[in-house]
Amino acid sequence: MSGTFPGYRRPNGEVGIRNHLLIIPTVICANQVCSRITQLVPDTVAIPHQHGCSQIGADKQRTFDVLAGTGKNPNVGGVIVISLGCEVVDPEALAEAIKVTGKPVEVFDIQSVGGSVKAIQHGVELARRMRAELDRMEKTDIPFGELKIGVKCGGSDATSGLASNPALGVAADSLIREGGAVVIGETTEIIGAEHVLAGRCRTPEVSDKLYHIVDRFEKEVERMGEDMRGGNPSPGNIAGGLSTIEEKSLGCISKCGTAPIEGVIEYAEAIPAKGLYFMDSPGNDIECVSGMAAGGAHLVCFTTGRGTPTGAAVIPVIKITGNKAMFQRMSDNMDVDVSDMLSGTLSLEEAGARIWREIREVSEGKLTKAEILGHQEFSINRIGPSL
Repeated sequence: MSGTFPGYRRPNGEVGIRNHLLIIPTVICANQVCSRITQLVPDTVAIPHQHGCSQIGADKQRTFDVLAGTGKNPNVGGVIVISLGCEVVDPEALAEAIKVTGKPVEVFDIQSVGGSVKAIQHGVELARRMRAELDRMEKTDIPFGELKIGVKCGGSDATSGLASNPALGVAADSLIREGGAVVIGETTEIIGAEHVLAGRCRTPEVSDKLYHIVDRFEKEVERMGEDMRGGNPSPGNIAGGLSTIEEKSLGCISKCGTAPIEGVIEYAEAIPAKGLYFMDSPGNDIECVSGMAAGGAHLVCFTTGRGTPTGAAVIPVIKITGNKAMFQRMSDNMDVDVSDMLSGTLSLEEAGARIWREIREVSEGKLTKAEILGHQEFSINRIGPSL
């Protein structure tokens, strides 16, 4: 079922389903200034975070890469980078990394402009001018095959693996048949089922890398002297009927459909254009979704049986459930109900088509519940300790 949607063609050829003006603080010290600008200028988005200072090595690089990747996300039309002026994340380098996309980028630091009040005033002037420019951009017809979507689950219960996850897998297959890309993550939540995904890898090299990232995670948990069973399955998972990590993992992997896995990419690494990929990422909802956004996903389909309100800063998050009672209780947060699968009145194929239709409509401009409620969560997965 081929077709097109109205989207924004970027200077580098990529396309956006949204046209955000993004305000990026390079460091926690700039969060308040960035947030205040978004309060004063409508249709702007900030991504406050706790990092950018007292970081070294790979940890510092990860913060840089996630901020740069979020700025480069095709749903972002323009960027303002705001620094304090003395942090370890280089604001000029960050701006240059985003400018390779061809989109407009401005950068300044709070210390040089004279403090918070003057920085807010300067930022508001820039934001109003840039927002006006973005509002003049025209949409063009974009093939659905240019979409990149993430598939994620959180607050899972027994209905996740039985209904919403496999239904999402059908929708994921639909996009891949159109020529699009799908990324699945959550390394912590494939443990016990990694051999199933490894058997679907396109080449032995891809399979080896999948096993490597699982082994790397398990060794890190052992190094800390901990047992991940204390946190996964979570108390909510267990209350929802999941008994083991293996049971949870088998349900988790069903949401990526049946296509072969073309590659394994690192956290926040750019998602290739076509096919199915695995991103090494935590199970933590917001950190995982933020990594997918930094990798270039246009939207994330998020299944949940227990219910969660979270969204994302620059990409729509579609909430899908197979739990009818929860859908009715949290209707303000849920987008798609496939619970009739469990009563036998909705087939797997029909449920997948329902999700695929929602993906198409959101790509065409329909707002998700998380967008309507203003959920713009953002978080960076860390590697090392603070100094």
